[in-house]
Amino acid sequence: MLRGLDIRDMLIIDRLELAFQPGLNVLTGETGAGKSILLDSLGFVLGWRGRAELVRQGADQGEVTAWFDLEAGHPAHAVLEEAGITIEDELILRRVNSRDGRKTAWINDRRVSGEVLRALSETLVELHGQHDDRGLLNPRGHRQMLDTYADVDATPAKVRDAWRTLGQTRKALLAAEARVDAAKAEEDYLRHAVAELDALGPEIGEEATLDTQRRLMQAAEKIRTDIGRAGDALGLNGAEGLINDASRWLQGVADRAEGQLDAPLEAIERVLVALDDAQQGVLSCLDALSFNPAELEDVEERLFAIRGLARKHGVLADDLRGFADDLRARLAMLDGSAGDLKALNGNVQTAQAIYDAAADRLTRERHTAALRLDKAMAAELAPLKMERAVFATTITLTDAGPEGRDAVAFTVATNPGAPAGPLNKIASGGELSRFLLALKVCLTQASDGLTMIFDEIDRGVGGATAAAVGRRLADLAQGGQVLVVTHSPQVAALGGHHWRVEKQQNKDATTSTVVALDAAARIDEIARMLSGDLVTDAARAAAKALINP
Repeated sequence: MLRGLDIRDMLIIDRLELAFQPGLNVLTGETGAGKSILLDSLGFVLGWRGRAELVRQGADQGEVTAWFDLEAGHPAHAVLEEAGITIEDELILRRVNSRDGRKTAWINDRRVSGEVLRALSETLVELHGQHDDRGLLNPRGHRQMLDTYADVDATPAKVRDAWRTLGQTRKALLAAEARVDAAKAEEDYLRHAVAELDALGPEIGEEATLDTQRRLMQAAEKIRTDIGRAGDALGLNGAEGLINDASRWLQGVADRAEGQLDAPLEAIERVLVALDDAQQGVLSCLDALSFNPAELEDVEERLFAIRGLARKHGVLADDLRGFADDLRARLAMLDGSAGDLKALNGNVQTAQAIYDAAADRLTRERHTAALRLDKAMAAELAPLKMERAVFATTITLTDAGPEGRDAVAFTVATNPGAPAGPLNKIASGGELSRFLLALKVCLTQASDGLTMIFDEIDRGVGGATAAAVGRRLADLAQGGQVLVVTHSPQVAALGGHHWRVEKQQNKDATTSTVVALDAAARIDEIARMLSGDLVTDAARAAAKALINP
């Protein structure tokens, strides 16, 4: 509920603070007094797009603050939570417009974007008038309005869930079909490549091993010659024989050397052991270098085969085994694709059936709700002196989507037998106002605590019809809040709270202000609305009769 509005330096408003109340709040005043500026200012703080130039002449910036009371569970809390803003019971919106056009906004002193304000405003305020393209006159919103009236929120949710599931199953099927088509296009290549790789059977690290073997074999002859010479030098005809001779000679005289040869003999023994190890290593190497020339051909042939396949498939030699596994997996997918596609098609058919059932049920509920709404509208139009008009909720088949397969539009025929059409195309100004009011009365059964604003919705009507409009507005305000800008004394007389918008002029500037009216001032204002500038006693009497019928 809107509790207050503070406006500073906006258009012709210097400083203005208003405290609104529950129930029916009425704003009156002469044409041009500035009533529309109040709505422009409220729209500005709510993030609505409106006039480009709002700052009062001579001021550096304009500022509007609005504060609302929010009950627990109010839809605004969800918007605030998504924006990361926590409030308790009072919501304060403030927005500043600088002279250079920059706009800055805050929610409870937390800076926010205009998008957040606009999302929040949809839960706080609803504006209706003859050019109400954001609300009841916009056909894009009629389906949601009908669903809200029908109180079938659970069914649309099921349709949206079913549509999402159907989309996911279709996407999975299309992706699988694309993979199968791609695999079929290269089936011959896959089978040939897998067979070729399986026949070769490359192992990880094999290329490096074969390369080492090849290089050793190629250099083996020269290496064997040098190693053989080294072996001879270490053997009995070389170092081993000489050391054995030295050991024998020393041992022959050691007992006469008084122990001085013990250490040398121990060292010689160690040398002989090490020399034996060296000889064994040389012999092992010679054995390893012994190969059949055909072995070199075999090693080179396999090495070149592995490298050739790696180049052919554009992978490293050590990656050939994993590459073969990938190709086998693609072949397995292709071989099993018929069963997989059958299962995925079954999933799509099941999801389609679930969606069709949910959408059909929603269509039936919408048709039932449409009949109820048309009947309720007929009951509302009669007191508004439009008993001959026909309101119809049309439901036509459209492309399937997350909201079902129904296109919903509110149409009217102003006289029996006349062709029906959209509200804003068929009805005149006064008729349109009454249609909108009647529709709002019917649709507000499930209101979520919105503050409803009606901008001269009573234009073009008077007398008993204007009184009927006023009664409908008063009914809407029961248990809620309605703000109405009106030129109708019959409507103004039914207000629970009344303000007069006045324009003041001096030689330097023109300003607009708003005055809260007490009981006496209210009688004078309604009398002025009845008789014009000259307020007579008869006009005051008529005003009193309207206020207290």
